[in-house]
Amino acid sequence: MTETINMEKMYREILALRREVQLIKNHMVEIDVIMTPEEETRLEETLELHKKRKTKRFEDLKTELGD
Repeated sequence: MTETINMEKMYREILALRREVQLIKNHMVEIDVIMTPEEETRLEETLELHKKRKTKRFEDLKTELGD
């Protein structure tokens, strides 16, 4: 059985889809802000090194590496 769809019904469907897409876009998580377990471990290790003052200042590192 074939259903006849009129322009008004198509318009309402399109508006509903647009609202759903906007809702999805508003709740999407930026993939670049999610850390993997390995990245999280590395961050914790680096923060510990920083607390123990075993890291170098960025400016000093740039100078050491020759800019």
